[in-house]
Amino acid sequence: MRSFFKIFFASLLALIIFSVVAFFVLAGIVAGMANGNKGDVPSQSVLVLDLSTHFSDKMQENPLNSLTGEPEVPGMYDLVRLIRHAKDDEDILGIYLVANGNANGFASSNELRNALLHFRSGGKFVIAHADMMTQPAYFVATAANSIYVNPAGSFEWNGFSAELVFFKGMLDKLEIQPQIFYAGKFKSATEPFRTDKMTPENREQTIEWLGDLYNHFLVTCAQARKTDTAFLHNLANTAAIQTPQDALRHKLIDDVRYDDQVKDEIKKRVKVVKDDKITLLDIKKYAQATDYKAAGSDRIALIYAEGNIVDGEGSATTIGGEHFRKIIRKARLDKSIKAIVLRVNSGGGSALASEVIWRELEMAKVDKPVVVSFGDVAASGGYYIAAGADSIFASPNTITGSIGVFTLIPNMEGFFKNKLGMTFDGVKTAPYADALTVSRPLNEAEQKIMQNSVDRIYLQFKQRVAAGRKKDIAYIDSIAQGRVWSGEDGLRLGLVDRIGSLQDAVACAARLAKTTDYRLREYPESGDWMDQFFGKKEPDPSVLLREHLGEENFRIFQQLTRIREMTGAQARMPFEVLVK
Repeated sequence: MRSFFKIFFASLLALIIFSVVAFFVLAGIVAGMANGNKGDVPSQSVLVLDLSTHFSDKMQENPLNSLTGEPEVPGMYDLVRLIRHAKDDEDILGIYLVANGNANGFASSNELRNALLHFRSGGKFVIAHADMMTQPAYFVATAANSIYVNPAGSFEWNGFSAELVFFKGMLDKLEIQPQIFYAGKFKSATEPFRTDKMTPENREQTIEWLGDLYNHFLVTCAQARKTDTAFLHNLANTAAIQTPQDALRHKLIDDVRYDDQVKDEIKKRVKVVKDDKITLLDIKKYAQATDYKAAGSDRIALIYAEGNIVDGEGSATTIGGEHFRKIIRKARLDKSIKAIVLRVNSGGGSALASEVIWRELEMAKVDKPVVVSFGDVAASGGYYIAAGADSIFASPNTITGSIGVFTLIPNMEGFFKNKLGMTFDGVKTAPYADALTVSRPLNEAEQKIMQNSVDRIYLQFKQRVAAGRKKDIAYIDSIAQGRVWSGEDGLRLGLVDRIGSLQDAVACAARLAKTTDYRLREYPESGDWMDQFFGKKEPDPSVLLREHLGEENFRIFQQLTRIREMTGAQARMPFEVLVK
């Protein structure tokens, strides 16, 4: 009888597993058939683009969407290409921009804004509307023919602020001593853990790069609204804009209107009878329904490097040194790929992983052109991996530079002993066998070893930049020191070669490769839905955390969790700062 039950339950389990797998296979086939048939775009459509949607550099695919039919959120470059494609699509008459907020960074917003202006150049309209319009949303909205705000809503015009969070007081209360080693007087990544306010050096650099971002914002808005920057600056300085009516009076917007009134104007523009419906097509569904990617016989590799740089394989939201080494090597050895474009959107991370990626790009550069495009941020390790490229493109409001190194080893002896009642003891076979323990403070010799290691990696970092930028190392040292610069300053200093978009970088790579007939092969490549469901990589919980904590609290949470990542040599952005 026992044997019978063993066979019975084993067979039952096998049947259940088979049924589950069969269900997913069938669902995948059906979804694949559905996706394979892109379908038609309704005539006289108006695209709807909601700026509160975060568009990462590369489309982040959700395997559940294959089963539910929910369209994927396109990547930022996908979005730019979609808008450029829509300019010549006779079924698309205009774009309705929902501008309540903007979940995208300054450089990404700049690329998006330029794409909207390109769309308008074809004689088509863009109308922006918001109930509560923020400054980042307004920046993109200035590309529209008309900007409207709910008369009972709000309009933000306060200038920019940068706010940092400091944890030193909390660590003092917990009796945790951060033992910090860094190279570069501006390298303040560890500043939140060793001071309770900004250092003079950090304040100096923040004033400068934030001022550059604000100036670019004012110049862009002034040109769009046919006014001058001094006038706009004064409006912020005097808090003159408190309501949408104030914004209208000072000609920052075109009218105060409710959503239904804006829809009525769109109907007039597309020549639809007032009581009839207009075809509002979500940009995600448009991406699913149209083929907007260029085709050609040659191939250019477009590699998206977005997130923290980490050792090993990494995850879907990080840049794993080993994973990206394999990707770049694959593109390097593929004879059909004529050039490589690396899109960097990273504040850095592991110095070792950055070196691994840098080395592979150096090898690739021998065989084919390597061009880099900077996104919202390409700093520290994000700059390290790009330094040797044939050409570097940045946006005027890209955050870049931060050439410096640090490491942090927490001394938690007081916390363990006085807060938890724990003590440690042991034996060792050599004086430095437990040199990186967190259960006691480092002695003087160990501190010297750690500082020497940081100084050595910093020198190597400067050497990589000097060689790649063809500059003297003394000059690189003068602009390094962990200092953060804007893209415009980066161009002036020689850290970047041109101000331009990812599209400009791709066009440059094609010219260097002497090809006009090409298509892009994008990396990291997406796995099929089975890989996404049953792959080895764990799902990223940040989406849920961001939703429940809110953007500001989520950034504080991220800083706390990154303390444990700072124990190795780090080429990381000097701080986490919230710009408002």
